[in-house]
Amino acid sequence: MQTSSDRHEYPAHWEADVVLRDGGTARIRPITADDAERLVSFYEQVSDESKYYRFFAPYPRLSAKDVHRFTHHDFVDRVGLAATVGDDFIGTVRYDRIGAGGRPATGAEADEAEVAFLVQDAHQGRGVASALLEHIAAVARERGIRRFAAEVLPANTKMIKVFTDAGYTQKRSFEDGVVRLEFGLEPTDRSLAVQYAREQRAEARSVQRLLAPGAVAVIGTGRTPGGVGRSILGNIRDGGFTGRLYAVNGALPEGQKELDGVPAFRSVRDIDGPVDVAVVAVPAERVPEVVAECGAHDVQGLVVVSAGYAESGPEGRERQRALVRQARSYGMRIIGPNSFGVINTSPEVRLNASLAPDMPRAGRIGLFAQSGAIGVALLSRLHRRGGGVTGVTGLSTFVSSGNRADVSGNDVLQYWYEDADTDVALMYLESIGNPRKFTRLARRTAAAKPLVVVQGARHGAGPRGHAVRATQLPHATVSALLRQAGVIRVDTITDLVDAGLLLARQPLPAGPRVAILGNSESLGLLTYDACLAEGLRPHPPQDLTTAASAADFHAALSRALADDSSDAVVVTAIPSVGEGSVGDAALAEALRSAAAERPTKPVLVVHVELGGLAEALSAATSTAPQPGAASGPDPAPRTGERAEPRPVDEGAPADDKDAPAPPPGDARPDDAPPEGTHPLPAYPAAERAVRALAQAVAYGQWRRDAAEPGKVPEYEDIDERGAATLIDGLLARGQGLTLTTDATCELLAAYGVHVHRALPAPTPDAAAEAARALGHPVALKATAPHLRHRADLGGVRLDLADEEQLRRAYAELTELFGSPEELRPVVQRMAPRGVDTVVRAVIDPAAGAVLSFGLAGAASQLLGDMAHRLIPVTDRDATSLVRSIRTAPLLFGWRGSAPVDTPALEELMLRVSRLVHDHPEVVAVTLEPVVVAPHGVSVLGASVRLAPPPARDDLGPRTLPAY
Repeated sequence: MQTSSDRHEYPAHWEADVVLRDGGTARIRPITADDAERLVSFYEQVSDESKYYRFFAPYPRLSAKDVHRFTHHDFVDRVGLAATVGDDFIGTVRYDRIGAGGRPATGAEADEAEVAFLVQDAHQGRGVASALLEHIAAVARERGIRRFAAEVLPANTKMIKVFTDAGYTQKRSFEDGVVRLEFGLEPTDRSLAVQYAREQRAEARSVQRLLAPGAVAVIGTGRTPGGVGRSILGNIRDGGFTGRLYAVNGALPEGQKELDGVPAFRSVRDIDGPVDVAVVAVPAERVPEVVAECGAHDVQGLVVVSAGYAESGPEGRERQRALVRQARSYGMRIIGPNSFGVINTSPEVRLNASLAPDMPRAGRIGLFAQSGAIGVALLSRLHRRGGGVTGVTGLSTFVSSGNRADVSGNDVLQYWYEDADTDVALMYLESIGNPRKFTRLARRTAAAKPLVVVQGARHGAGPRGHAVRATQLPHATVSALLRQAGVIRVDTITDLVDAGLLLARQPLPAGPRVAILGNSESLGLLTYDACLAEGLRPHPPQDLTTAASAADFHAALSRALADDSSDAVVVTAIPSVGEGSVGDAALAEALRSAAAERPTKPVLVVHVELGGLAEALSAATSTAPQPGAASGPDPAPRTGERAEPRPVDEGAPADDKDAPAPPPGDARPDDAPPEGTHPLPAYPAAERAVRALAQAVAYGQWRRDAAEPGKVPEYEDIDERGAATLIDGLLARGQGLTLTTDATCELLAAYGVHVHRALPAPTPDAAAEAARALGHPVALKATAPHLRHRADLGGVRLDLADEEQLRRAYAELTELFGSPEELRPVVQRMAPRGVDTVVRAVIDPAAGAVLSFGLAGAASQLLGDMAHRLIPVTDRDATSLVRSIRTAPLLFGWRGSAPVDTPALEELMLRVSRLVHDHPEVVAVTLEPVVVAPHGVSVLGASVRLAPPPARDDLGPRTLPAY
């Protein structure tokens, strides 16, 4: 513990688990006086060269004075952090506040500190120093330090690279044989990009270690057939796992060396050789012992299928937290507990460490499920031939996260982003632990490959096993934000599979124009209607009649694909009978060959009880997208193509390991279908095919839009500093408050948002005086809570041209609704006529800052017709926000009305977005009503709420969720 002379309590909130570059984990925490022995032991394991680089001289051992200095900190002016694995230090960092001339200093007036690192040689190259720098920089900012200075020997190139690669604004000098680096600690675009790139590489590597192990031990394999552990052991063996497989059971008789033909041991510690992943299938009460044995044997990760954790109640939740803490203390990551397992179909791995009895076909679809039962259903549907969604569909990887105590969907997204074997990502989510991070990762992933998500538990609390922060946003809002990030949001697992099949097998459509052809007029009309319902633009169906031959289908499809007026083709087919009727195989070959001739447009098939047609259409061994045969550029990005990576810095070296990882290029398996061919997705109902196509159309448009992102405009009249001063003064009065009308108007005016004055009118004479001050015509409004913004109830009188009309209106209101004390009437100058709208911004504790827009009144309040965007909003976001609501035609001259000034409305929303983004203390803004006239906008009502800014975990140093 710290001594009584220390000025601050131990800062427990600085403790954090982090993922290192190689995928292992470490814990970062403050160094205390209790760490003296650990520090000495750590120092003894550091090489003489590293000691020389740290102290600029031979320094074989630490003196007692050194140990005291390096373990006693006040956590303000002197801070030390250690990276630990188990109970051992693997790296340390400290800063000392300095003043003028580099002398030790105290107090906030000294905002610079000297920083120094030391990393154990065995752990150098794992990104330990980079992680420590992120955390010590965050600590320093918290303590009022704005700059770091470091002195480094020129030969210590590794440490110089740690500083220069961090992305902070810095300057370098050389004096007396020492390199001096100085850099500010405020996050920059470059530093955040580097941090995100390091995060991606580390988290992707941690998942790769779990999905592509060289050796697997199944712990808890029963001595008799059956049971979870024994079943998983058999599935791994029968799946053809290419690595080493071991069975572990502490109850095995002495001398038993095999179990089901697999080498068997009583403990993982008895295995002669490394074990990369342990599948844990023992009762929950025995898991801590197993984890300790795995940690002692340097196992890299765990897949825990054991149940009895958070899903079972409070006691189980504590057991789950202890499990995560214990595993991380050994540098291990966990999938589970209560997991269904993991699958990797890569020929180099062939791992089926799951309860699925059959190894899925290899393919290009990645699947993540938080529910084991839903995971089973999805695996079955994707693997099945015939029935619902037909055809052969292959998986690249499958992860069942169970209770999602550690490895989450965010981690798997990091892995899929750079996985060459995955072209389409499907996710079933019941909770999103970090929505802000998920939307950031989803946006980046969706720019390279489709991401399709179905979310369970949409209308209630998530599963008891998932520890997540609650969001205050409605599900519809969360869905809108996911779509903004490029996520293809669907409602059912059937839709999930339908969309996945299309995206894995076909190119993206260039637009919404759809050609329809087939041998059934009725089925064609159903498809036509379904297209209209989904917002597509179908051409009239082409009826080939029931007498159509395979050649007729081939010719019609070829014409439709060659027609520049269509972007996709839906083929409808019903059984034909009689002599000369087309056979399934012949029809499938005709459609496939026609599609192969022009592979730049998607083709979907709607079939009705056609027996083997679906199987024949899908007669290919892979879902890998193939290069197009046509010359010239494709009109739309192919789902298998990757977006060009955006470098962190154009001047960064090409081999910079911390630059954002570029998505890999297409990988074509050896058993892929012939060049230029695609398996055609077949659907048993027109509605399902068209719904999948509509999702692909929207995603293709998002990809094209994302290629040219918008900008956050700068406005010269914004007074950011003045607003900050006002906010600080207001918050000094309390922790959270709703601003008065005057304070609200003053703060909004600093950002160019001007609210029409509303003067109180407690008496008729006061109303008349207010009208004279404002100038006629005026409006008289009741602002009582039950009447506010409810013009339909009669609490508003408009266009009062003189004092006589005003007094008459005042008398009517008080007669109808009660005394002035109840009504709280105000007088306001009339604004130009227009459309009443509402603009809101709110900071959600989980999702972050969100801007919302809709029409005022019943449209937004009763029908929920609101559109949402994440803040900061770009100019393109604002434009799309205005047009996203269902009632948007009212803004653009519906039924002969005058179009209103939507550019002025968009500017207003951009200014509100800037206010909330620049000042996170502004946790809620409501502008209602905002009257949008043919020329200009008028803000007639506004409210603002302030509170201390919530924590921004996406801007802080990299951390794993705390337990």
